[in-house]
Amino acid sequence: MTTLTPVLTDNWDAERAWTLAAYEERGGYAALDKAFAMAPDAVIDVVKESGLRGRGGAGFPTGMKWGFIPQDNPRPKYLVVNADESEPGTCKDIPLMMASPHTLVEGVIVSAYAIRANTAFIYVRGEVLHVIRRLQRAVQEAYLAGHLGRNIHGSGYDLDLIVHAGAGAYICGEETALLEGLEGRRGQPRLRPPFPAVAGLYASPTVINNVESIASVPSIITNGAGWFAGMGTEKSNGFGIFSLSGHVRNPGQYEAPLGITLRELIDLAGGMREGHELKFWTPGGSSTPLLTPEHLDVPLDFESVGAAGSMLGTRALQLFDETTCVVRAVLRWTEFYKHESCGKCTPCREGTWWLTQTLARLEKGQGSEADLDLLLDQCDNILGRSFCALGDGATSPISSSIQHFRDEYLAHLTNGGCPFDPAASTAFAPVGASA
Repeated sequence: MTTLTPVLTDNWDAERAWTLAAYEERGGYAALDKAFAMAPDAVIDVVKESGLRGRGGAGFPTGMKWGFIPQDNPRPKYLVVNADESEPGTCKDIPLMMASPHTLVEGVIVSAYAIRANTAFIYVRGEVLHVIRRLQRAVQEAYLAGHLGRNIHGSGYDLDLIVHAGAGAYICGEETALLEGLEGRRGQPRLRPPFPAVAGLYASPTVINNVESIASVPSIITNGAGWFAGMGTEKSNGFGIFSLSGHVRNPGQYEAPLGITLRELIDLAGGMREGHELKFWTPGGSSTPLLTPEHLDVPLDFESVGAAGSMLGTRALQLFDETTCVVRAVLRWTEFYKHESCGKCTPCREGTWWLTQTLARLEKGQGSEADLDLLLDQCDNILGRSFCALGDGATSPISSSIQHFRDEYLAHLTNGGCPFDPAASTAFAPVGASA
């Protein structure tokens, strides 16, 4: 598990890796002919057998999702790639699309063929203009080379691929809100059922997958389901890109088998910054419950992280040392969720506002210990009651930080302000630090 497995990242160091010539030089687009020699259902079976689970956070089996598409439905089928990477701390899809956009394009072609879609979309976050331009050029190159368009590689299969720039809303990372945005409406989650597989884009059967999920497909077709399933753990197969950021010496993307531990990843990244120790971290972005140094050896797979009380999510590993105020970090995240709430449902719209008010008061050293119970009560009123997962995600860092760092919250009240502020009246020894 300590060995990195560069597959998606293998060509990132190539000269002009983002070009068609560089991609084809390393065998790019060879998976198309192998896939076209198979029946679409056989491609789905290979992906099922590989054990590939969604790399966007939920971890739902990709092949199973493809199998939900009702092929007896006469309406067109669509493939939509969710490239609206917006989770705070998550930064794996954007570097993948910048370094090797053709990996994604080839994955789109194979995946669309499998579900019998003749039109596919890549929905990209609007702020990342450099990524949008790179994808558009890659798609253009693919058309010119005959990898997209009519009768691809003489197979008789046709596919059009559109790169769509979103309007920059975090809520559009939720798949039905993304569909609303793609159709030109305000990005707000849809009521389900019907599910996208039955009535998604333009009320037609639609598969929505994350960038990394689709980009993993060509290597599975090329090397076989057993090759992919042979990596990772029993229930979390394959490899994934782990994004390390924060107080680590060498932040960046580390592609490794699922099941590697944070301790191993920190060692690969050169350790924490000199003279400091890990205090808390997120396994899958800020919407996943915080973990502490006692979880350093938890295997980073869906089941183990869930058993530890958190979620693997997008594998956005944000690492914070003892100089960081937990309350202030959680407040900043909660302010983000308040701002990005679409306002459709009351628990999220009103709840995130009240969470921010209560946290801001505590961070300033105002209020009382009863406010911690008030925070947990507010979280309880949001959790499981909001229209989509944004509300649930907003509660995760709050409830988990109170669980692990209650003393630090109380220290704010004792000090009359943040104990990490040099102007604070008394010193506070964070968890894991020497007094």
